[in-house]
Amino acid sequence: MTESETIAHIAHDLAATGVRPGGPLLVHSSLRSLGHVPAGAETVVRGLLEALGPEGTLLMPALSYERVTSSQPVFDIRRTPGNVGAIPEHFRARPGTPRSMHPTHSVCAVGRLAEQMLRDHRLDDTPVGPHSPFHLLPEYRGQILMLGCGLRPNTSLHGIEELVVPPYLYGEPLTYRLVDWEGKAREKVYRRHGFAGWMQRYDRVAPVLDSRGLRRGRVLQAEAYLIEASALWESALAALRRDPLYFVDRIEP
Repeated sequence: MTESETIAHIAHDLAATGVRPGGPLLVHSSLRSLGHVPAGAETVVRGLLEALGPEGTLLMPALSYERVTSSQPVFDIRRTPGNVGAIPEHFRARPGTPRSMHPTHSVCAVGRLAEQMLRDHRLDDTPVGPHSPFHLLPEYRGQILMLGCGLRPNTSLHGIEELVVPPYLYGEPLTYRLVDWEGKAREKVYRRHGFAGWMQRYDRVAPVLDSRGLRRGRVLQAEAYLIEASALWESALAALRRDPLYFVDRIEP
């Protein structure tokens, strides 16, 4: 297929999976899972934007927790790369793409709701607090697309954990240096996620979501899961309140 044919194919597959035009869509992804894609990540981004239409909003994580650490606690919103794959990193570096201010769990977005979903993330002092785009997604009738990466790397579940605070969740706080779009720096203390001795098992969300909350499809060669954000937060929160260890396994020594 040509680049333009691939863009149309991606948009068609997304619509068949249930992606709503005009709504916000948060995408976790694996480029490799899609097979050969002419022009790579840019073609995928354009396919996603075509599926959402002119009124839609595309969001992708720009998580930098592997790069902004206790030994290197500096986050530059303009320059710090993400560490969650080729598609979101290409999206982050695309000219004119806004990014939320957070040292380890920032989000990039373009579209009608981008500014209002990103602007207040700077107010949080945890990774997925009440002002994060992950937390706001249900309010805007948003969807979450797991594109070729399975159900495990679902950052929204961290926000649900923050409502319950299971015993594994937080580690030691850390002071970060934050550099904004104008190059101005300030320091801020954040509570960091811990998980020491525990393995995340966010794939366990599948049994607690019914057919209205979780749909399966294919986009090119990739398996795709489409999650209704409001259903995720309601169902996963109930599961976590019943069992605070539902989404983890202990790592055997």
